[in-house]
Amino acid sequence: MYELDALRIVAALSVMLYHYTFSGPAGGLSSIGFPRIGQVTRYGYLGVDAFFVVSGFVVLLSAWNRTPRRFLVSRASRVYPAYWAAVTFTAIVCVLLGSGRFPVSGAQYLANLTMFNAPLGVENVDVVYWTLWAELRFYGVVLALILVGLTRRRVTVALWLWLGTSCLTGSGYLPASLSRLLDVPVQSSWAHYFVAGMALCLVPKYGPTRSSVLLVLASYALALHHATGFADAVADRYGASPSPAVVIALVTAIFLVMAGITTGRTRRLARPWFAHLGALTYPLYLLHAYTGFVLFNRLRGGVEPHALLMAVSFTMCVAAYALHRVVETPLAGVLRRRLMPAARLKR
Repeated sequence: MYELDALRIVAALSVMLYHYTFSGPAGGLSSIGFPRIGQVTRYGYLGVDAFFVVSGFVVLLSAWNRTPRRFLVSRASRVYPAYWAAVTFTAIVCVLLGSGRFPVSGAQYLANLTMFNAPLGVENVDVVYWTLWAELRFYGVVLALILVGLTRRRVTVALWLWLGTSCLTGSGYLPASLSRLLDVPVQSSWAHYFVAGMALCLVPKYGPTRSSVLLVLASYALALHHATGFADAVADRYGASPSPAVVIALVTAIFLVMAGITTGRTRRLARPWFAHLGALTYPLYLLHAYTGFVLFNRLRGGVEPHALLMAVSFTMCVAAYALHRVVETPLAGVLRRRLMPAARLKR
């Protein structure tokens, strides 16, 4: 499904431009503003929402017919190699060139290498890494399903339970301490996207059953509710109000595109070279934020802002390609062989 790769790189570029032209300047992390472009790119944060739907689809698909160990090795070799390189690179850039604006301590760096720094209360080295803790918790849900045994019925029941628990956790009817405890695995702010992706994963295998369609529709309704609420939080944080109509339209587009991909309606648009672009998504996402801000702050005044924006964006894409080819691909193979020498694992 090469269209998934196209969707992923579009989402990554959207997030990058959101940070460079809107949230970075508005949040005081970047010294160069782009008020006109920011009117459009302020919606780029919704690229993360697209990531979570794609993740729900791809991770469940990759988990089918795998043992728990094979699944864990597959996920570890997928997420850690590029992440270790990105954390190290970002920490070095921030310490050497950040002028004290993005401090990184040794303990913080080491905790970040585990990707479990969030539950330890240790700040992320880069602002974008918060999504990785969400992904790890999602992997825990899929691992639990593998342990139970993946079947259409079991997955469907689990998804309804997950969606229902998400609604209950976010409703305010439960004691606050219980809600916080449940929300660690449930992730009420994002569960609907993971559930939608997993429900859509059932479509190519079993067809669009009534349960899978209803799951996607229920997830879509929750996504609209949460997305418009999150838009209000963005407005409070940055003093600029996103249009609810645009947010609704973009969330709707994410669901429609994913539905088109999983039902084969977009197949004629697929191109094999999309896979090369999709491979840059994860490294680009990991690298772009603080390193880009450092470049903007260092080079401001010497280069025309829009030319600098294009130059920094291009540089980050080249860096992502280098990280993918030089570090991610070879190190992932080494990690797989070390963790499971006799297994031939698909990424």
